[in-house]
Amino acid sequence: MAFESLTERLQQAMSKLRRKGKVSEADVKEMMREIRLALLEADVNLQVVKEFTKNVRERAIGVEVLESLSPAQQIVKIVDEELTKTLGSETVGIEKSPKIPTIIMMAGLQGAGKTTFAGKLANHLMKTENARPLMIAGDIYRPAAIDQLKVLGQQLNVPVFDMGTDVSPVEIVRQGLAVAKEKKNDYVLIDTAGRLHVDEQLMDELKQIKDLAQPNEILLVVDAMTGQDAVNVAESFNQQLGITGVVITKLDGDTRGGAALSIRQVTGAPIKFTGTGEKLTDLEVFHPDRMSSRILGMGDMLTLIEKAQQDYDEKKAEELAQKMKENSFDFNDFVEQIDQVMGMGPIEDLLKMIPGMSQMPGIENVKVDPKQIARQKAMVYSMTPAERENPDLLNPSRRRRIAAGSGNSVVEVNRMIKQFKESRKMMQQMSKGNMNIPGMDQMFGGGVKGKLGKMAMNRMVKKQKKKKKKRK
Repeated sequence: MAFESLTERLQQAMSKLRRKGKVSEADVKEMMREIRLALLEADVNLQVVKEFTKNVRERAIGVEVLESLSPAQQIVKIVDEELTKTLGSETVGIEKSPKIPTIIMMAGLQGAGKTTFAGKLANHLMKTENARPLMIAGDIYRPAAIDQLKVLGQQLNVPVFDMGTDVSPVEIVRQGLAVAKEKKNDYVLIDTAGRLHVDEQLMDELKQIKDLAQPNEILLVVDAMTGQDAVNVAESFNQQLGITGVVITKLDGDTRGGAALSIRQVTGAPIKFTGTGEKLTDLEVFHPDRMSSRILGMGDMLTLIEKAQQDYDEKKAEELAQKMKENSFDFNDFVEQIDQVMGMGPIEDLLKMIPGMSQMPGIENVKVDPKQIARQKAMVYSMTPAERENPDLLNPSRRRRIAAGSGNSVVEVNRMIKQFKESRKMMQQMSKGNMNIPGMDQMFGGGVKGKLGKMAMNRMVKKQKKKKKKRK
C-alpha cells in the first residue's frame, strides 16, 4: 500500500521525541534530518522537501513549543499541519456548471487509468448526487479503448456516446455534447486519448477539444507508480492545457507515494480524487487533512465512517444492533457481515484508519487472506438452515459433516465456531456500552485514551462542529 514505508519512517523519527520529557533544538534537528531522508526516499520533489522541512523546523524550535508541557505532541501537530498544507489544505470538489451539463474532460498519458477513472467517476456521481452522466469515447487510437468504456457503461447503466475510430475526436465530442443537451444529462465525462509521453500532436488535439467543449473541469489522471515522472507530466500538462485538478490512480500499489506529496506544490492544481483499487467503487475524494493523518499513522476515522455509511444498509444495521443486544446474532448474519465488510476494502487498510492502530506491534504484517474468508463461508454454507440459526446445535457429529462438506478439517471448523462465539460475546458487551473488553486497550496502542488516539478523535470532533456551523 502507498505510503507504508514513509509512514513507518516518519513514525520512527517522531517516536524518539515522544519518549522524551523535554525536547532540545538538537533533538528537533535530528528528527528533521530523518524526516528529510524519509521524504526523499519516498520520491518527493526536492524543492517540496526543502520547503516542508524548513517550515516545520522554524515552527518546532519556537520557545512556546520547546518549553511547553508536551513538546513532542506539539511537534507532531506541527508536522501534521504542514503536511496537510503541502497536500493542499482544503478539500476541493468538482466545479459544477450553473446550467447543465457540467463537462469534465480527462487528460493524461497512456496507461494512467483515464478510462477506468471515467467509469469510477460516473459511479461516484450517481451514488452521491443521483446524477445522470453521459460518457463520450474520445480515444480513437488505443485498441479496445471504446469497447472498455462501453463495458463500463453497461455495468453502470450509463450511456456511452461513440462514433467508432474513423471520426476525429473533436467531431465525436461535438456530436456527443449535442446528444447530452438533447437528453438533458447533467454531467458529460469526456475520455480522451493518451500517449506514452507528452507530444505536440496530443496537446493540439486536447486543446481543440478544450476550445470546443469549454469544460468546467480538466482533470489530469496520473499514475502514482511513475513517481517523480508523474510530477513532470503534471507540470507539462498544466502549462499547456491549464488543468483544474489532479486524479492520482493506483495508490493501492507498491508505490512510494511521493507524487501525491509533490503535485499540489509544483502545479498549484488540487488533487481531487484518488484511485485505491480496480473496482468501480474504489475511488476516494481527496481530503488533505485525512491523508496527512494516514501518512502520520494517526488513522482516518472520518473516511472509515463514510465507507461504512456508503456500504451499510441503515435498516439492516438497526436489525443487527438489536440482534447483538439480544445475543441472537447467527451464522446468516455472520456471512452477511463478512460480505459487507469485505466490500469496504481490504481489512488491513480499514484497521489502519483507526487512530493508534498503525502503532500496534505487528500491524504491518496483518493480512486477511480472501481464500481463508472463502473457506469460512464454505463452512457456513455446509450447515443446515437450523444450524445456521442456532449454533448451539453444532455437536461433534454435525461438525464432522460440515468439515467433510466444506473440504476443511474438523479442527478448522472448531476454530471458526469458537471465533464466531467469541465475536458474538464481544458484540453483546459492546452493544451494552461495556468497552472494557480484554485486549482492547492493547489493541489500540494505549486505547482511544492514548495520546495519539485522543489527538485524532479531537480533530474529528472539531471538524464536525465546524461543518455544522458552516451549514447554519
